[in-house]
Amino acid sequence: MMVGRDDELRRLARLAAAHRPEVAVIAGEPGIGKTRLVAELLAGLPAGTTVLVGHAEPGSLSRPYEVLLDAIDGRPGVSEAALDELTDARRSPVERLHTGLSLLSAQVGDGPAVIVFEDLHWADSESAALFERLAEQGGPRLLLATYRPDEVSGRQPVGALLARMERRHTLTHVRLDRLTEADTAAFVSAATGQTVPYRTVAALHHRTGGNPFFLEELLRGSTGGVDELVDAPLPWSLAEALRRQTEGLAPELRRIVEAAAVLGYRVPFDLLAAVTGTGEDDLIAALRELVETGVLVESGEDEFSFRHALVRESITGAMLARQRRRLHESALEVLLAGEDADPALVAHHAHAAMRYDDMVHAARRGAALYLSIGSAYQALQLAEMGLDEMPEDVDLLSSAARAAWLAGLLDDGIRYARGWREAATTATAQADALYLLIRVAWEADEIDEMRTATRQVEELIAELPPGAEAARAMTAVAQSTGLRDDVDATIAWADRALALAEEYELPEIRLAALVEKGAALTDRPATAAEGWTILGDLVDEAEKLGEWVLAARALNFLVQDLPPTTPQDHAQMLERMRIDAERAGFERLAVAAYYSGLARLAVRQGELHRAVEALEEGRRIDRGYRRRGRRADYHGQFLAGLYLEAERLDDAAAVLDELVAQPQAIATAVPGLAFHLACRRGDRDVALARLTELYAALSHQMWRSGAQAHDLISAALACGLDLADLDRMHAELLDPNVWDEHRNLVDAQIAEVNRRHADALPGYLAATGSALMPPSVVGTAYVGAARCALALGRAEDAAAYVREASTRLADWGGWRVAQLTEVREELGLAGEERTAAGPAALTPREREVARLIADGLTNAELARRLHISPKTAAVHVGNILRKLSVPSRTAIADRLAEGS
Repeated sequence: MMVGRDDELRRLARLAAAHRPEVAVIAGEPGIGKTRLVAELLAGLPAGTTVLVGHAEPGSLSRPYEVLLDAIDGRPGVSEAALDELTDARRSPVERLHTGLSLLSAQVGDGPAVIVFEDLHWADSESAALFERLAEQGGPRLLLATYRPDEVSGRQPVGALLARMERRHTLTHVRLDRLTEADTAAFVSAATGQTVPYRTVAALHHRTGGNPFFLEELLRGSTGGVDELVDAPLPWSLAEALRRQTEGLAPELRRIVEAAAVLGYRVPFDLLAAVTGTGEDDLIAALRELVETGVLVESGEDEFSFRHALVRESITGAMLARQRRRLHESALEVLLAGEDADPALVAHHAHAAMRYDDMVHAARRGAALYLSIGSAYQALQLAEMGLDEMPEDVDLLSSAARAAWLAGLLDDGIRYARGWREAATTATAQADALYLLIRVAWEADEIDEMRTATRQVEELIAELPPGAEAARAMTAVAQSTGLRDDVDATIAWADRALALAEEYELPEIRLAALVEKGAALTDRPATAAEGWTILGDLVDEAEKLGEWVLAARALNFLVQDLPPTTPQDHAQMLERMRIDAERAGFERLAVAAYYSGLARLAVRQGELHRAVEALEEGRRIDRGYRRRGRRADYHGQFLAGLYLEAERLDDAAAVLDELVAQPQAIATAVPGLAFHLACRRGDRDVALARLTELYAALSHQMWRSGAQAHDLISAALACGLDLADLDRMHAELLDPNVWDEHRNLVDAQIAEVNRRHADALPGYLAATGSALMPPSVVGTAYVGAARCALALGRAEDAAAYVREASTRLADWGGWRVAQLTEVREELGLAGEERTAAGPAALTPREREVARLIADGLTNAELARRLHISPKTAAVHVGNILRKLSVPSRTAIADRLAEGS
């Protein structure tokens, strides 16, 4: 199987399709998937492409032209005489090289070809020389090699070869890294056909280090379910392969390796020295040799790890139980004698040494410590280790519940929050437990549990005197009502909590209540500015107090809703949210919300392709395993909507099919998207059926979205629904709390379809002045204004509106641009956009990029400055060079000066 290599495959496929000489090398450790990538490339080549694949093997250094002989073995048309000449040691090296080139030329001819040298690190010097000469030849061919960087040295032919190739040729390097956690999940899911829980993904990724070969071997040797892979013994084939990496070690090195294997995943130098009783100089020498042989890596300052975690596992598996336990006891004594020992390390060794009191004490300290530094999953593992021994420990239950929630493990979060609530003996602990339980239950779509917890908090408030416990409990209720969109109740409860927080000087509770109040106020146009101010003002204070979750939540509300003054302000706010979320270990905001924020930023800059790119990347990273609850697919609804914008209907349908399988999706999102899709496909009957489902969902939703109303009515207009249907949509999709900008736009759409152009035109123009709506929607408002002006006989005004729309929709696409094109053609302006040239042809975003290029920024620097990918930066640069008609980046500054 191959996962996580799409970009690399595309790069190689482009080289193979270039129809010119190209040279590429694929580098990576054993088992990383080099051969699998080559096989995938070859399988996708067009018919008529000649393929030659030769393999070098250990020992090839003594067999001249081993790679060539393997590549042409058994192929028709190979001259026996030429083979004799190639292998004749009496002939000069030059003669034999030319014979080898002739043999290859006879096989390849003048047509397209791909020539592969597998395992170039083992190749003999003659094969290396042949590879170098092939790189100098012309023709439509891709010359490709794979090699292991760790096995390349200056003493081997390939070491000098690669250095020369770098100097003399354009060489494409493809470096294969280990699979990410998301790729590991995709690999296991595809292999087993099962949904993979996050815990299993994390454990397998850690166990295999993301090496595809190790994963495949574990799967091949498994007879049970996916979860059993975490602790399954190593298959014989894999264990044998791993053992070979430590064969032949001297006894002293073997003793150090065994101690390192028992001491943990990351082994401090001083701990290893103390446990083994090895002097510093001797240990340095031993570790240097183990690093050079590839058994260990220096993972940090004075810290070492096994290159592959499974090597460590194979070593400990071969040791006696008593031998392992003695080493754990020795490590524990050394750690307890120190002052700054990592509590996770102490807990690990105490558990293995069966010193359970020491383990529980370390687990409590360690879970709290790891939560404080944003390592939620590590905190959860430590808390669970302690709970195995003391299942009703309030401190451990509290840490486990918080850590599971932050890590996105909702089932575990609910379970531990329940246990925390039951074990709590003080009002403070009960209020804190219920506060978290309300949040986790909502995210997991356990609404009955959420309501029950809310009632319990309200009962607790009735019994509590004024003070910190009451204020905390009131904030919990405010959170509950806010999550259920009851704005008035949220503000009332938050104000009650704020009053107590001010009276009793409770800064943390004050901030928590302000987050709930600020978020509630932003839900209504009349109070949104006040809400944004509250949220913006509290961030600095929350960060100073180390309340990273509250700071990240406040920033998340702002990047979702606040119209920023500049894209740079929005981008900085988004990066700040990500940093605060990472400090808290808040996985959902650090990853999922961050990439959705990047997409929103792109939408606000009018760049559809970049918005889609951000969501696709976020979805790939964030959906390596499936969650449940309201955020089961955090990006799916947004992405489906953008696919519909771009008229990528099949892509939208594929995402929608996945959303339909998730009953926890926001009620109106799925029927709304399904209605939109049916309209864009022109399927009127299906659209009407989906519209009925949408109305049913809306009856259970307290809020309305003007943006959704505009999108769905636009789709209904494209599908040609009756006026009666449009009028009902108008009534059902809007309410008094919808923003005026969206109301003006939707009202104008309805007026226009009723041919009331004089009424529609002012509504469209009112919408064009919105700072809230993105450029794409403002552009659509201008298009609508142009249609109305044209209907009213005001062609000159219509042309002006079209030009304004063109500016807003320059980097957009899909149905909005199609509408613009229709009006432009009706006005006789169809060629106008093609006649624009020079700086005037640049979009606002391109002008911004052009100025930065003129300042000397590279693509990588552009990407960092503008918070875009290097690929997107390259697209902008290409467009700018084309529109300005300049040959290079250095000419952009002069061209901009001419334009100004």
